[in-house]
Amino acid sequence: MIRIQTTLPKENRTPKKKKKGRSIRFTVLLVLCILLIFALAFGFWLYKTVMSPNVQTANGKDIELFIPTGSDYNQVKIILEDAHFIVNEKSFNWMANKKEYPDNIRPGHYVVKDGISNNQLLNMLRGGLQTPVKVTFNNIRDVDMMAGRIAKQIEADSASISNLLHNQEYINQLGFNSYTIPALFLPNTYEFYWNTDAEGFIVRMFQEYNKFWTEERKQQAQSKGLTPIQVSTLASIVNKETNMSDEMPRVAGVYINRLRNNWLLQADPTLIFAWNDYSIKRVLDRHKEIESPYNTYKYPGLPPGPICVPSITAVKAVLNAENHHYFYFCAKEDFSGYHNFAKTLAEHNRNAQKYQQALNQRGIR
Repeated sequence: MIRIQTTLPKENRTPKKKKKGRSIRFTVLLVLCILLIFALAFGFWLYKTVMSPNVQTANGKDIELFIPTGSDYNQVKIILEDAHFIVNEKSFNWMANKKEYPDNIRPGHYVVKDGISNNQLLNMLRGGLQTPVKVTFNNIRDVDMMAGRIAKQIEADSASISNLLHNQEYINQLGFNSYTIPALFLPNTYEFYWNTDAEGFIVRMFQEYNKFWTEERKQQAQSKGLTPIQVSTLASIVNKETNMSDEMPRVAGVYINRLRNNWLLQADPTLIFAWNDYSIKRVLDRHKEIESPYNTYKYPGLPPGPICVPSITAVKAVLNAENHHYFYFCAKEDFSGYHNFAKTLAEHNRNAQKYQQALNQRGIR
C-alpha cells in the first residue's frame, strides 16, 4: 500500500492565524484596561466631588449662613465666597449645576458644619433645610421698639413690622386697637425661621397669645373683674412699679383694691408714659396736670392700653394677685427696689416722707 503525504509550505500553516488572534485579543484587553483606568479615575474624581469633605471652617466651628429672599445663584456664590469655607469651588459649582441648585435657591438661615461634602451642603441648601433662629424680646416700651428689636433677629425689616402694627384694619381683625396692641406680645424666647416676614411674625405672636390665654386663665382674669387685655394693661403698670418678681402679686393686689373701690389708680408710671419722657425720676405735681387718657391721677379705671409690653411674670402676678387690704405703697428708703405697703393714708404718708428724705439726701429732684 502506498501512503501519500502532502506537506504544506511553512507559510501556509495555521499557526499564523493563531498569532493574529492573540494580537487582536491583546489590543482589546489593552483598550479595556485603558477604559477601566479612565472609569476608575473618573469614579474617584466623582466620589471626591460628591462625597468627600469640601468644607473647612475656622477652628472646626459651625458657620451661620444667611441667604436673603430673592437671591440668585450669583448672589449665593458671593455669600459662600465671603464665608471662606469651601475648599474646591470648581467642584462645588459643577455639583451645584448637576443638582440644578441655581434654579432652586431657598432663602433662610443655614448652619454649615466642618467636614461636610458638596452633596451634603447642596442637599441642605437646595432642600431649604434651615436651622431655626431663637428670637428673644423683653423690656419693650412700644410696638416701634418691638419692630426694631425683632428686625435684628429675623429677615423682616422694622418698617414692615411697624407698618402692620399701626395698620388699624389689620390689628382690628386680631381683636386689638392702637392702644391695646402691646398686649398681643408675651416676652419670651421663640424659634423662628430666619426668613419669616412681618405678617408671619405677627401671626405667630397671635398664635402664642391664644395659646397662653387658656380658659383657665380667662376665668382667673374674670374673677378679678378683668379681661385678658386689661390684665396685660395692669401688668404693664406692675412691671414699671417693681422689678421684684416676688413683690409683683402684692403690687397687683393694691391696684385691684383701688379698682374695686372706684379709686383713682394714681400710678406714676402712667404719667411718665403720658409725658413720653423716660428721664423722669421723680413725679411732681406738675406732671399730674397733663391731659391724657393715661393720666390715672385724673381719669378713673385702667388706662386704654398697656404702657409697655408686660412680662409674662407680671401678667401671671396680676392673675394671682394677693388678696390683702393694702391701698398704698411707696418705695423703700433703702433703695432696695422693694416697697413699703400701707392700709391707711396716714401710714402711707409716713412711708412717703421717709422715701422723700432719702431722695433729697441723694440729690434726686
